[in-house]
Amino acid sequence: MSTLSLRLPDSLHNTARTLAREEHISINQLISTAVAEKISALMTETYLLERAAKGSRKKFKDIMSRVPDVPPDPQDC
Repeated sequence: MSTLSLRLPDSLHNTARTLAREEHISINQLISTAVAEKISALMTETYLLERAAKGSRKKFKDIMSRVPDVPPDPQDC
């Protein structure tokens, strides 16, 4: 585990302290979770673009052509 010195505006620090107290967690845990969530959000677009680049429109159409042409199940409506 690494140590990071972080400068926060007083208002942000106070809000983080309050939220951490309400959640019964440490400020460190609150900030770690917030950073993890932000990283995940930022990496999602890259992940989806990489997955899309591996896709094939022809293979997709081939697979979809195998789906029977039937009306939807009444429970699905």
